[in-house]
Amino acid sequence: MSEIKQAAEKTAEETIQKKGKKQKEKKTVGQEILSWILTILVAVVAALVIRSVIFEPVRVDGTSMDDTLADGEIMFVSKFDYSSTWFCLPWQDEKTKENAPRITIGGDPKRFDVVICRYPGRGDTNFVKRVIGLPGDTLRLEDGYLYIKEKGQEEEVKYEEPYISEAYRGGSLNNFGPFTVPEGEFFVMGDHRNNSNDSRSVGPIERSMIVGHVRQVVYPFGQWRTVKNGLDVE
Repeated sequence: MSEIKQAAEKTAEETIQKKGKKQKEKKTVGQEILSWILTILVAVVAALVIRSVIFEPVRVDGTSMDDTLADGEIMFVSKFDYSSTWFCLPWQDEKTKENAPRITIGGDPKRFDVVICRYPGRGDTNFVKRVIGLPGDTLRLEDGYLYIKEKGQEEEVKYEEPYISEAYRGGSLNNFGPFTVPEGEFFVMGDHRNNSNDSRSVGPIERSMIVGHVRQVVYPFGQWRTVKNGLDVE
């Protein structure tokens, strides 16, 4: 009888263990599915955060920044020093985004910084330009040369702009102004002054329309280089 009882207890114990194992396996599968879902969500959120506030690779489209940046090159654009992004969901339509509030990150760009910016009415379209005029500046172009009278100053300063090719200093577009940049806005231009859709035609842009700071060219690999910004260009 003792042996039969022990065998019965052993069989019952094995049955309980098998049921527990099956339940455990089912729970593990559910946990694994949930884990994958959470991993994907975290990855998507992380990618959005990185793209919005840390860095983003951006491809040059066009020749408006010749000879500083060439068509087809890929730039490393930092977002943490100054940026802005729409406060809305990524899948919302362009009209909704255009009217949504924006979050501005970091400080203001410096004169001669190369930036990624947006134009009013153009949605998420990226433009790469150089910041020429700061709020309160009065600027003009004469025969391709830049003259700026800073806010509060009596005399204007002529800038040689070494990043401008001499071949791009001629033409009607190289005579402009004088123009005073409104407060809170920035005047941007392309380095290829004869072939650039910029603030001379679309007007100055608000700080919130500047979304990134161009730091380096990372592709093609043989053209890897730092993009000179601000006072480094002088």
